[in-house]
Amino acid sequence: MHYVGVDVGTGSARAGVFDAKGALKGTAKRPIDTWRDDAGHAEQSSAQIWKAVCDSVAEAVLAADVSAQDIAGIGFDATCSLVIVGGTPSDPAHPDRDVIAWFDHRAEEQADRINATAHPVLQYVGGRISPEMQTPKLLWLKENRNQAYASADHFFDLTDFLTWKASGSVARSTCTVTCKWTYLAHEGRWDDSFFDEVGLGDLTDDGHARIGSDIVAPGTAVGHGLTEAAARSMGLRPGTAVAAGLIDAHAGGLATVGAAGGTGATRTLAYVFGTSSCTMTTSNAAHPVPGVWGPYFSAMVPGLWLNEGGQSAAGAALDQLCSSHPAAPEAARLASEDGKTLTAWLADRAQAKDLGSRAVTMAQGLHVVPEYLGNRAPFADPRRRAVIAGLGLQTGLDSLVALYVAGLCGLAYGLRQIIEAQTRAGVESSVISVSGGAGTHPFSAQILADATGRTVEVTQSPEPVLLGSAMLAAHAAQAVPDLQTAMRMMSSVAHSFQPDAQAAAIHDARFDAFERLQAVAHAVT
Repeated sequence: MHYVGVDVGTGSARAGVFDAKGALKGTAKRPIDTWRDDAGHAEQSSAQIWKAVCDSVAEAVLAADVSAQDIAGIGFDATCSLVIVGGTPSDPAHPDRDVIAWFDHRAEEQADRINATAHPVLQYVGGRISPEMQTPKLLWLKENRNQAYASADHFFDLTDFLTWKASGSVARSTCTVTCKWTYLAHEGRWDDSFFDEVGLGDLTDDGHARIGSDIVAPGTAVGHGLTEAAARSMGLRPGTAVAAGLIDAHAGGLATVGAAGGTGATRTLAYVFGTSSCTMTTSNAAHPVPGVWGPYFSAMVPGLWLNEGGQSAAGAALDQLCSSHPAAPEAARLASEDGKTLTAWLADRAQAKDLGSRAVTMAQGLHVVPEYLGNRAPFADPRRRAVIAGLGLQTGLDSLVALYVAGLCGLAYGLRQIIEAQTRAGVESSVISVSGGAGTHPFSAQILADATGRTVEVTQSPEPVLLGSAMLAAHAAQAVPDLQTAMRMMSSVAHSFQPDAQAAAIHDARFDAFERLQAVAHAVT
């Protein structure tokens, strides 16, 4: 049998078909539009997203050369965007824009007010709630688009919206509501006093029907499988098992931290490197880490606690940084001719210089704090901004490569800060398992290893996030007894990168400069 994994990221919906051993048989993707403005608003269309999902699944199954009868289950992951279902449109001029994207920061002021309550629930989001999460967004909606808020039938995390569209079930995943909605999974309950205190007490009405009264573990089979309409749109069989999903980063973590040949889930930090970056660290016990989200119970690996960090802009930060260089148009043209993204082309060009761990010297004198969209962790400050120091008058391609290397180092030093903060709080990890195209390139993987002093592993699958969702599908179809078994059966470590001791002194000095620039920028904002 085969399993479909669906990943809805910031800019596209993708589907992959996997066999029982985790081998990828076929993929497809469709673009997704985002409407943005300079006020920090970012919106999408759930109708467009769903069509992109269905079209991607249908094409992926064709590419895999399997029949609908061969597909036993389907699993979903998505960004933690807020979907408003039913009622009056939030923006009557654009009724299709019913998704507030995860990186929309319109609710910064609402997040500040929620944090000022110091409610005990906040102990489980690293002490400070983020405007990326759903409670601040809902409060903004209530205060600024009250008619849309009051009339909405449901508020979904995007992952749960997809399982609802697929199966008709309104069940929510423990992952989504625990990580982004303040559900207390370790106690199996919402804390109504929190919603009352922050001004969202109406969400507790009717047993929390609009935000989730049926909370199930990721991988649980929901509803009666694919509905007739969903199956028809995807080219699959009605009744095909539909799994409760995961947030996209968590799907990448599921597919990597417990891989065969690895160090094990509780010693491995998953680093999911996409538009944003996420760090996922699992522990047997709860360890609050100031500025790092969590601890969340059973939000990724069943029965384990999760601490989640990362940065709101990672791949997006490198894109923004590099696009500002005078040589960017020429490099983009050359990259396009090679069928590559700009940053992948820059990584190849840097790798071709064959400097090994001395590649960091290409960025000598250049320092980047890539906080274009604030600091997600460990400072939990959405208002921080990027710093670039050491620019000269160079305009050639080599200077663009140097800027790219400096930006990559800046992201690695942000990762190092998270690791150090977690270590001080008792959350240990000895290995970093990277997923996402930007992080798995041999050049960037070695930079990450050298900058953090940790072994970096890359798993076999070229699409670990999609694989994580396919693992959910296998569990929902009862092909595996639990997700831990799926992790070992369907994923394995392919490559590892060891930190170079000779590069440590350079990175230590650069890390010190990074923190100094970061502190100065924070002091003047």
